[in-house]
Amino acid sequence: MTPMLFGPASRQLFGLFHPPERDGNTALLVCGPFGQEAIRSHRLFRVLSDRLARAGVPVLRFDYYGTGDSPGDDTDGDLDGWRRDVCAAHEELRRRVGGRRIVWLGARLGAALAIAAAKSGRCDPSRLILWDPIVDGPRYLEELRAGHVDALERSYCVPDPGWRRRLGKDQDAFTAELFGFGVSPLLRQQLRALGPDGLGLTALHETVVLAAAADQPAHRWAAKEAARHMPVRSENFHHPLMWTSDPHPNNAMVPTEALQKLLGEVNV
Repeated sequence: MTPMLFGPASRQLFGLFHPPERDGNTALLVCGPFGQEAIRSHRLFRVLSDRLARAGVPVLRFDYYGTGDSPGDDTDGDLDGWRRDVCAAHEELRRRVGGRRIVWLGARLGAALAIAAAKSGRCDPSRLILWDPIVDGPRYLEELRAGHVDALERSYCVPDPGWRRRLGKDQDAFTAELFGFGVSPLLRQQLRALGPDGLGLTALHETVVLAAAADQPAHRWAAKEAARHMPVRSENFHHPLMWTSDPHPNNAMVPTEALQKLLGEVNV
């Protein structure tokens, strides 16, 4: 595994490249989730990348600008900039792997960024794997707000009842910080504008959507794209990974079913 900085000098990104241990024709770019979800899933993506590299699939994991180990502050991040970061990471991976086909794995908000980046025409993924994609930004933001308050209440012996009242009365309450990560007014605005109508696929690559049966927004979006004759398939896929927190000590950090499913999809 090789740590590195890449991208333009004005917007460098931190990445981890997992070189292949044997020959092959596929490479993987991981477009991770946002905030606490990125921390929660870090171990899984590390294990996934190591196993793929041993099987001959080079992998690039990276942090969007203003997140993780990349330069910039929390509030420097926004969806448009992160979309460009995906393309910068793709170009770096292309430079390292030559003519291999490059598959993108986008998880949660990273899946929405992958869709937007693939549509931009600046990069050429051969396949998109979208895991629990966020296609309804307002709903996602509300889930994060509610989860943030839940976490606050668990952290204090005597929770403040005013938190719940603020959550219900003020739509901007608990949006400047979500699970310990700063959110700029611009990012908040972009999340509220994020919806299925702005996440159109192209016919240049195959897409697979992996989402729980209860995630109706994701499955409806996939069905709508299929009706437009886009090469997309949607699968019901449930796993025990909790994206935002791990309140129970026996929850798997690397669910076997999730790991095996992703390994299989990358190697199709």
